[in-house]
Amino acid sequence: MAVPEIFNTIEQTALSSWLRESTSVFGFYFILLFHTFGMALVVGASAVVDLRILGIASALPLKPLKRLFAIMWVGLALNVTSGLFLLTAYPTKALTNPDFYIKLSFIGLAVFTMRRMNIQVFDDASLDEVAMIAKGKMMAAWSLAFWIGAVSAGRLLSETSKYVLYGHLWGS
Repeated sequence: MAVPEIFNTIEQTALSSWLRESTSVFGFYFILLFHTFGMALVVGASAVVDLRILGIASALPLKPLKRLFAIMWVGLALNVTSGLFLLTAYPTKALTNPDFYIKLSFIGLAVFTMRRMNIQVFDDASLDEVAMIAKGKMMAAWSLAFWIGAVSAGRLLSETSKYVLYGHLWGS
């Protein structure tokens, strides 16, 4: 496999080295912790909305759950930011792993579905709760499937990587 030299260039930056090698509490595992917080916010809030639309906790009114979309966007922003730092620490590990692209694909599909549900189900003031559920049921099912796929693929990243650092490709 021809691995682009840019991965090595990124790994040699001070930020990348610091993220990987620092013993500071604010190093790699701190960023990973915030990635987990972001995931909890975006996936957790989305799952609440999805499960409610699919009939779980049906006594809970649906319209007030619109507020959870703000939490989802905060969680996504936190994930994108922390994810870029994690990618900076190990670009070769992530960018040579097909699982990384599967994860990003699932995230893209989940975010697209989340946005679509917000617009078509929650922003349409003419819909009553029954109509919201009818219109959102398929989106909610797909949303759950996409988030499960994204989280699963993300978890498998550490188990499926063939390379860790560019320098390890050549045995140096």
